[in-house]
Amino acid sequence: MKTSRRTFIKSGAALLAAAAIMPGEALAAKKRKKGIIGVQLYSVRDDMSKDPLGSLKKVANMGYEYVEHANYVDRKFYGYTPQEFRKVLDDLGLKMISGHTVMGRQHWDEARNDFSDSWKYTVDDAAVLGQRYVVSPSMDNSMRSKYDDFMHYMEIFNKCGELCKKQGMKFGYHNHDFEFSEKLNNEKLFDIMMRAMDPDKVVVQLDMGNLYNGGAVALDVVRQYPGRFENLHVKDEIAASEGSDKYESTIIGKGIVNAREVIDLATKIGGTEVYIIEQESYQGKTPMECIEEDLKVMKSWGY
Repeated sequence: MKTSRRTFIKSGAALLAAAAIMPGEALAAKKRKKGIIGVQLYSVRDDMSKDPLGSLKKVANMGYEYVEHANYVDRKFYGYTPQEFRKVLDDLGLKMISGHTVMGRQHWDEARNDFSDSWKYTVDDAAVLGQRYVVSPSMDNSMRSKYDDFMHYMEIFNKCGELCKKQGMKFGYHNHDFEFSEKLNNEKLFDIMMRAMDPDKVVVQLDMGNLYNGGAVALDVVRQYPGRFENLHVKDEIAASEGSDKYESTIIGKGIVNAREVIDLATKIGGTEVYIIEQESYQGKTPMECIEEDLKVMKSWGY
């Protein structure tokens, strides 16, 4: 795997690729010198489940232009068909930059040596929304309990990158904490993944907050793998409770992640061009209040 060469080619062609994948995106990126800011709608999951249209209007009114979904069930997004949801977004001036749908064992047919129809539909429907990324946000334990099985699914991830590319998109994987705390053959899962996944085919959406519960530090990870994180989940963390060794998300810049330093470093050496804000815990504030404050923080930092 010629990582350095691919990283060079990838960084040199980034704007051209963006323009080809989503018309008008290159122009939008130029307006923000440091990339595209979006919000993971899981941050306001209760609001979205009760009133998706009203919630999206609030998100747009805050100043967000890009969103990332976390609800795709029976070929519908938050209850809307792909065509219906695309119209909802278009009418509000929103773009679905990315989406989270777990790719599991059931999505690869070993007998046919091909993806299941359900996964092919996932990719098809993401294309209808105009997504740039199709992201699997986790991995079932059964896919990572044995080294050979794990490597088999890494190759399937690479194949999924090829599948997404046919529709002008990229496949991505989003970490939680187990990738850093679990090992196979005495090596961290994350390190195995970074070696096995072809950077031309699979984007690593680094969640800079989740990894803390796995014992990792975001700054160290960005330094270890320069050029590999074009899509970043922007998150900050605080102790979940006094004396706890677990962490929960909080307003960006108010936790232990050194969020601004991580984001700046990822921009400088990580290849980051898409910043997806996510907050899952709220410390007494409403989810809407939190994501609005998070956006203001990002903008105050020049993003």
